[in-house]
Amino acid sequence: MKNKLPKIKFLLFIGLCWFIIHTIYITYDGLNDDIHKADVAVVLGTTVHEDGTLSNRLKKRLDCGLALYKNNQIETIIVSGGLGKEGHYEGDAMKNYLIHCGVPNEDIIVDNEGNNTRATVQNVIKLQEKYNFKSITVVSQYFHITRTKMLFRKNTTISIYSASPYYFEFRDVYSLIREFFGYYLQ
Repeated sequence: MKNKLPKIKFLLFIGLCWFIIHTIYITYDGLNDDIHKADVAVVLGTTVHEDGTLSNRLKKRLDCGLALYKNNQIETIIVSGGLGKEGHYEGDAMKNYLIHCGVPNEDIIVDNEGNNTRATVQNVIKLQEKYNFKSITVVSQYFHITRTKMLFRKNTTISIYSASPYYFEFRDVYSLIREFFGYYLQ
Protein backbone atom coordinates (compact mmCIF):
# COMPACT_ATOMS: atom_id res chain seq x y z
CA MET A 1 0.00 0.00 0.00
CA LYS A 2 2.88 2.37 0.78
CA ASN A 3 4.19 2.09 -2.79
CA LYS A 4 0.79 3.09 -4.24
CA LEU A 5 0.42 6.29 -2.19
CA PRO A 6 3.12 8.29 -4.03
CA LYS A 7 1.63 7.19 -7.38
CA ILE A 8 -1.85 8.28 -6.31
CA LYS A 9 -0.51 11.64 -5.10
CA PHE A 10 1.34 12.09 -8.39
CA LEU A 11 -1.79 11.29 -10.42
CA LEU A 12 -3.84 13.69 -8.30
CA PHE A 13 -1.20 16.37 -8.83
CA ILE A 14 -1.23 15.80 -12.60
CA GLY A 15 -5.05 15.91 -12.63
CA LEU A 16 -5.06 19.18 -10.66
CA CYS A 17 -2.47 20.72 -13.01
CA TRP A 18 -4.51 19.60 -16.03
CA PHE A 19 -7.65 21.15 -14.53
CA ILE A 20 -5.87 24.45 -13.77
CA ILE A 21 -4.28 24.72 -17.22
CA HIS A 22 -7.55 23.84 -18.96
CA THR A 23 -9.50 26.35 -16.85
CA ILE A 24 -6.99 29.11 -17.60
CA TYR A 25 -7.25 28.27 -21.31
CA ILE A 26 -11.06 28.32 -21.46
CA THR A 27 -11.15 31.54 -19.47
CA TYR A 28 -8.61 33.16 -21.80
CA ASP A 29 -10.35 31.84 -24.92
CA GLY A 30 -13.78 32.90 -23.71
CA LEU A 31 -12.75 36.41 -22.68
CA ASN A 32 -10.93 37.10 -25.95
CA ASP A 33 -13.72 37.69 -28.41
CA ASP A 34 -13.08 36.54 -31.95
CA ILE A 35 -15.40 38.92 -33.76
CA HIS A 36 -15.56 38.91 -37.53
CA LYS A 37 -18.40 39.62 -39.89
CA ALA A 38 -20.56 36.49 -39.83
CA ASP A 39 -23.86 35.45 -41.32
CA VAL A 40 -25.47 34.58 -37.97
CA ALA A 41 -24.96 34.77 -34.24
CA VAL A 42 -26.06 31.83 -32.14
CA VAL A 43 -27.09 33.01 -28.67
CA LEU A 44 -27.28 30.07 -26.28
CA GLY A 45 -30.07 30.10 -23.74
CA THR A 46 -30.11 29.97 -19.98
CA THR A 47 -32.60 30.72 -17.23
CA VAL A 48 -35.95 32.39 -17.86
CA HIS A 49 -37.55 32.98 -14.45
CA GLU A 50 -40.99 31.62 -13.46
CA ASP A 51 -42.54 35.05 -14.06
CA GLY A 52 -41.18 35.05 -17.62
CA THR A 53 -38.40 37.58 -17.03
CA LEU A 54 -34.93 36.83 -18.31
CA SER A 55 -32.07 36.16 -15.93
CA ASN A 56 -29.34 38.81 -15.95
CA ARG A 57 -27.00 36.26 -17.51
CA LEU A 58 -29.39 35.69 -20.41
CA LYS A 59 -29.99 39.43 -20.91
CA LYS A 60 -26.25 39.99 -21.14
CA ARG A 61 -25.91 37.25 -23.77
CA LEU A 62 -28.73 38.76 -25.77
CA ASP A 63 -27.30 42.27 -25.43
CA CYS A 64 -23.99 40.94 -26.74
CA GLY A 65 -25.73 39.42 -29.78
CA LEU A 66 -27.76 42.59 -30.20
CA ALA A 67 -24.59 44.70 -30.28
CA LEU A 68 -23.19 42.45 -33.03
CA TYR A 69 -26.42 42.90 -34.98
CA LYS A 70 -26.54 46.68 -34.54
CA ASN A 71 -22.87 46.97 -35.55
CA ASN A 72 -23.58 44.99 -38.75
CA GLN A 73 -21.28 42.15 -37.65
CA ILE A 74 -24.11 39.64 -38.24
CA GLU A 75 -27.28 39.54 -40.32
CA THR A 76 -29.43 37.09 -38.36
CA ILE A 77 -29.68 35.98 -34.72
CA ILE A 78 -30.43 32.38 -33.82
CA VAL A 79 -31.72 32.06 -30.25
CA SER A 80 -31.43 28.55 -28.89
CA GLY A 81 -32.76 27.10 -25.66
CA GLY A 82 -35.17 24.54 -24.37
CA LEU A 83 -38.19 24.40 -22.12
CA GLY A 84 -36.81 25.39 -18.74
CA LYS A 85 -37.97 23.86 -15.47
CA GLU A 86 -39.55 27.26 -14.81
CA GLY A 87 -42.07 26.54 -17.60
CA HIS A 88 -40.91 28.86 -20.40
CA TYR A 89 -39.33 28.17 -23.77
CA GLU A 90 -36.05 30.06 -23.65
CA GLY A 91 -35.96 30.63 -27.41
CA ASP A 92 -39.37 32.33 -27.46
CA ALA A 93 -38.49 34.53 -24.48
CA MET A 94 -35.20 35.49 -26.13
CA LYS A 95 -36.93 36.35 -29.39
CA ASN A 96 -39.45 38.56 -27.57
CA TYR A 97 -36.60 40.43 -25.88
CA LEU A 98 -34.83 41.03 -29.20
CA ILE A 99 -38.02 42.21 -30.90
CA HIS A 100 -38.61 44.60 -27.99
CA CYS A 101 -35.06 45.89 -28.63
CA GLY A 102 -35.86 46.60 -32.27
CA VAL A 103 -34.69 43.49 -34.13
CA PRO A 104 -37.17 42.63 -36.92
CA ASN A 105 -38.94 39.30 -36.60
CA GLU A 106 -37.49 38.09 -39.92
CA ASP A 107 -33.93 38.49 -38.59
CA ILE A 108 -34.50 36.08 -35.69
CA ILE A 109 -34.56 32.29 -35.90
CA VAL A 110 -35.84 30.38 -32.86
CA ASP A 111 -34.63 26.96 -31.75
CA ASN A 112 -36.75 25.85 -28.80
CA GLU A 113 -35.18 22.39 -28.76
CA GLY A 114 -31.68 23.45 -27.75
CA ASN A 115 -31.94 21.75 -24.35
CA ASN A 116 -28.16 21.56 -23.99
CA THR A 117 -25.05 22.60 -25.88
CA ARG A 118 -24.89 19.47 -28.00
CA ALA A 119 -28.56 19.83 -29.02
CA THR A 120 -28.02 23.49 -29.91
CA VAL A 121 -25.07 22.60 -32.12
CA GLN A 122 -27.00 19.82 -33.87
CA ASN A 123 -30.03 22.07 -34.39
CA VAL A 124 -27.95 24.96 -35.73
CA ILE A 125 -26.24 22.61 -38.19
CA LYS A 126 -29.70 21.59 -39.48
CA LEU A 127 -30.60 25.28 -39.77
CA GLN A 128 -27.33 25.89 -41.63
CA GLU A 129 -28.38 23.33 -44.21
CA LYS A 130 -31.76 25.08 -44.58
CA TYR A 131 -30.55 28.71 -44.60
CA ASN A 132 -27.11 28.08 -46.13
CA PHE A 133 -25.12 30.39 -43.86
CA LYS A 134 -21.35 30.07 -44.05
CA SER A 135 -20.23 31.55 -40.74
CA ILE A 136 -21.46 31.90 -37.18
CA THR A 137 -20.56 33.78 -34.05
CA VAL A 138 -21.21 31.82 -30.86
CA VAL A 139 -22.53 34.03 -28.05
CA SER A 140 -22.49 32.69 -24.49
CA GLN A 141 -20.68 33.20 -21.18
CA TYR A 142 -16.90 33.11 -21.41
CA PHE A 143 -16.62 29.68 -19.74
CA HIS A 144 -18.99 28.12 -22.30
CA ILE A 145 -17.35 29.42 -25.49
CA THR A 146 -14.50 26.90 -25.89
CA ARG A 147 -16.69 23.79 -25.58
CA THR A 148 -19.34 25.21 -27.89
CA LYS A 149 -16.80 26.12 -30.57
CA MET A 150 -15.20 22.68 -30.22
CA LEU A 151 -18.56 20.98 -30.82
CA PHE A 152 -19.25 23.11 -33.89
CA ARG A 153 -15.79 22.43 -35.30
CA LYS A 154 -16.26 18.67 -34.79
CA ASN A 155 -19.54 18.72 -36.70
CA THR A 156 -19.27 21.34 -39.45
CA THR A 157 -16.75 23.13 -41.63
CA ILE A 158 -18.32 26.60 -41.49
CA SER A 159 -16.33 29.45 -39.95
CA ILE A 160 -16.84 29.76 -36.19
CA TYR A 161 -16.24 32.98 -34.22
CA SER A 162 -17.17 33.96 -30.68
CA ALA A 163 -18.26 36.76 -28.39
CA SER A 164 -19.14 36.81 -24.72
CA PRO A 165 -20.61 39.46 -22.47
CA TYR A 166 -18.54 40.91 -19.66
CA TYR A 167 -20.79 39.58 -16.94
CA PHE A 168 -19.54 37.63 -13.97
CA GLU A 169 -21.24 35.88 -11.06
CA PHE A 170 -20.00 33.82 -8.14
CA ARG A 171 -21.73 30.89 -9.87
CA ASP A 172 -19.02 31.05 -12.54
CA VAL A 173 -16.77 29.00 -10.23
CA TYR A 174 -19.22 26.09 -10.46
CA SER A 175 -19.61 26.68 -14.20
CA LEU A 176 -15.86 26.52 -14.80
CA ILE A 177 -15.68 23.17 -13.00
CA ARG A 178 -18.66 21.86 -14.97
CA GLU A 179 -17.13 23.02 -18.26
CA PHE A 180 -13.89 21.16 -17.55
CA PHE A 181 -15.75 17.86 -17.34
CA GLY A 182 -18.26 18.80 -20.06
CA TYR A 183 -15.45 19.48 -22.52
CA TYR A 184 -13.99 15.99 -22.19
CA LEU A 185 -17.28 14.12 -21.93
CA GLN A 186 -18.66 15.44 -25.26
